[in-house]
Amino acid sequence: MSAQPTQVQQLARFAVACRDTGVPDEVAADATDRVRDVLGNALAAYAEDRQAPGAPSTAVLEVVRRWGGTPEAIAVASGTRLPGPSAALVNGTLAHALDFDDTHLPSVLHPSASVVPAALAAAQQARASGPRLLAAVAAGIEICNRLGLASYSPEMRNSTFFERGQHATSICGTLAAAAAAATIYGLDEDGIAHAIGIAASMGSGLLEANRTGGTVKRVHCGWAAHGGLVAADLARAGITGPPTVIEGRFGFFYAWLQDDVNLAALTDGLGERWEVSRTVYKPYPSNHFTHPGIDCALALRAAELDPADVESLELGAPASTLRTIAEPEADKKRPQSEYHAKFSGPFTVATALLGGGGLGVYLDDFQPGAHLDPRRLALADKVRCVPDPQATQEFPLRFGAVLTARTKRGSVLTHRVESSRGGPGNPLTAEEIALKFRLNTKRALPDSRVADLQDAIHDLARGGTGERAVELTATVEPVDEGTRP
Repeated sequence: MSAQPTQVQQLARFAVACRDTGVPDEVAADATDRVRDVLGNALAAYAEDRQAPGAPSTAVLEVVRRWGGTPEAIAVASGTRLPGPSAALVNGTLAHALDFDDTHLPSVLHPSASVVPAALAAAQQARASGPRLLAAVAAGIEICNRLGLASYSPEMRNSTFFERGQHATSICGTLAAAAAAATIYGLDEDGIAHAIGIAASMGSGLLEANRTGGTVKRVHCGWAAHGGLVAADLARAGITGPPTVIEGRFGFFYAWLQDDVNLAALTDGLGERWEVSRTVYKPYPSNHFTHPGIDCALALRAAELDPADVESLELGAPASTLRTIAEPEADKKRPQSEYHAKFSGPFTVATALLGGGGLGVYLDDFQPGAHLDPRRLALADKVRCVPDPQATQEFPLRFGAVLTARTKRGSVLTHRVESSRGGPGNPLTAEEIALKFRLNTKRALPDSRVADLQDAIHDLARGGTGERAVELTATVEPVDEGTRP
């Protein structure tokens, strides 16, 4: 590489260093936890989707089985062996399907749901060790977060991607997945740079489904993982990407963001200051913007607010999030599906007030038909969503909200959350993260398999393999359908 490396070359050099010299112990431990969270989310999604006709992950699995090809990697839960990119597509779809995946702040993207499935598939193709897998996961998540961080606008207090209706999770995730896969494949700096450069022509994603419905968003991380593996494979075969693919006049950032970008955020302190530490876990399986409202509702419920006594509710939230959780108002008060309900401030507040499972609101609260529950719809209809100046000022460094309930008896109860549960200054405990994993995996696996899976994930740092971990997710006897016509 040149004496003055371009942006993509710096990212590639970082990925090689992660692989060849290792990552700090705390970063490797974090990567292990990311793998655990993704596999838990994916298993829960499989358990949910197999009960729902036409569910996205079921449809994706059906499509890739028709594609056929060389069986190289395992699809989570089904045990189906598929070509690497196909397995990444299935597993990435499952990882993001429940909106239970982690979030980086302030970029507000979900890095692990693309990077981990891509890395697991590549590791199975390459028969890579657990430490190499974890180093690639760490590198990929860091690259994804850095790409997102460069898009954060302090003036708008939001991601420029998000302001334009672009899904940074899948756009940045494709490049990050390519970096992780190429790292596992053993490509050198030039090869990894080419893989990222190729992936930049593949990443996409729109956010309109967050507002008005549609199931395509649930496939975004799967497609990013798939595109990343394809890009890395093409780089291995000799396809090249432009050296200025990131910062060039017709490069990644200008094409998506024009001049609204902070290039320094991409590489400043790269390898020294880790953005992975700012990636927070979700306690509730819903759009992250709904979480502070859920927290407020749970607090009022704990204060013995009787939902039957509620006259009206006012949810104050960051102004920019209202486009997702409050508009169009009629659709948010009467969601069109249980998945659509996860993006509704009024519906999730009503759900929390009426009682949820897990860590407060859980998957059982979004079962098929839940969006038609008359008690929740009646309560959601009483919720008025407004911009809150304090929460707006802090967003997206942290997600805050304030909920005010006026009762039929004339009392007023208010609760404010400055940082949602799991967010900065309010992290989930190790026990809560472990409980989330157990609750998720037990929806698909017997207790004995859950314990074995957890052991296999922890064994990655000691030389275990990603294939062993994914094998243990199988809910049925594995069937080799990779060459099915």
